[in-house]
Amino acid sequence: MAILWLKAFHIIFVVTWFAGLFYLPRLFIYHLEAHDETSHQRFATMERRLLAITHIGGSLAVLFGLLLLLLLAQTPGYLAQGWLHAKLTLIALLIGFHLYCARLSVRFGRGERPHGARFLRWFNELPALVLIATVLLVVLKPF
Repeated sequence: MAILWLKAFHIIFVVTWFAGLFYLPRLFIYHLEAHDETSHQRFATMERRLLAITHIGGSLAVLFGLLLLLLLAQTPGYLAQGWLHAKLTLIALLIGFHLYCARLSVRFGRGERPHGARFLRWFNELPALVLIATVLLVVLKPF
């Protein structure tokens, strides 16, 4: 029964985390395209607030995921499954993406424009690709 609660909360906070990771890069694009001080301040505030929620969602998703992993690690052979290693690799990349978003938020907040619109539009798509790959790994367990 405990495992079902952990899974439920893990999924809830993964959704929260991804909501932030989907929208934050879009805010960076809007911020880049804004040229007046009022818009700059508005986007900097929105990015900072969304990032705070994203930090909470990501931290709790990782916490509940680790608790699940500890429980499931008691199952013989569970930790040796290839799909799990691939999923954990994708999660490590997603954490890196999240941290880079935090860095970009700080830079935009200082008035910098660290990347062009083309880069940010491609960057915006990365979490969706990670989400698709992760869900396919977890559901299909291909290896």
